[in-house]
Amino acid sequence: MSNNNQIILFEEKQIRRVWYKEEWWFVVEDIIGLLTDSKNPKKYLAALRSRDKELAKGYPQLVDTLAVHTEGGKQRMTCSNRKGILRIIMSVPSPKAEPFKLWLAQVGEERMEEIENPELALSRMRELYLAKGYPTEWVETRMRSIDIRKQLTDEWKARQVKEGTEYAILTAEIAKATFDLTPSEHKQFKGLEKENLRDHMTNLELIFTMLGEEATRHIAVQENAQGFEENRDAAIQGGRLAGKARHNVEEDKRFKVVSSENFLHLKKIEIEEQKDTEDKTN
Repeated sequence: MSNNNQIILFEEKQIRRVWYKEEWWFVVEDIIGLLTDSKNPKKYLAALRSRDKELAKGYPQLVDTLAVHTEGGKQRMTCSNRKGILRIIMSVPSPKAEPFKLWLAQVGEERMEEIENPELALSRMRELYLAKGYPTEWVETRMRSIDIRKQLTDEWKARQVKEGTEYAILTAEIAKATFDLTPSEHKQFKGLEKENLRDHMTNLELIFTMLGEEATRHIAVQENAQGFEENRDAAIQGGRLAGKARHNVEEDKRFKVVSSENFLHLKKIEIEEQKDTEDKTN
């Protein structure tokens, strides 16, 4: 990973970050410096912890000391993931932090609305995909894939499959049997890093993903699969059914279902449009 990927700019200030535990972790001192203009962010952070007792209690879970690139080489610094950074921002008594706090309040309100009305969450998700520039047909396929995935994970939960590692293993089994690629191999083939694989699948890839997961759910119900191992067998069977269908399509139509195509260009367009808007405003 290049050093350029380890630095982001916000309001022309550098925020250093490190890829750790499959997500970005940000240098807390850089965040504090941005929000407060403090000449000694480390000291400010210590004072913040002493004032906010609840933050101090959860502090070990929110941060970790990681090696960060600096001008003088790597140095171990206090870093936090997005959840931790948001919690820290809530404790910063600075006018510069108020926009972030208002945004958090808005996100919290929207989340509570979505809990009360799940259809609202799907509607907002659809609008977000469309706003990013995804084709309408793809968005509808993606929304259907989300629903099928939810039905499958609900079934796993009811059948004593543990969330997290076991879900990931079963998902990989389905994908491997469907595409002859694990999700990580599929991401590599598409040139992705931290991006969500399914947000970069083609319509066909999404359709075969749905077929594998829906077949897995039906097999689990039919065989009354209980626990991880029995559901793993169902996942392999479901993936194989989808894999056979994929092979039939590829042989008949003479093209490959698995594609290197991704939607990273949409992100570039979004950045360019944002820059154009800022240039016109300034």
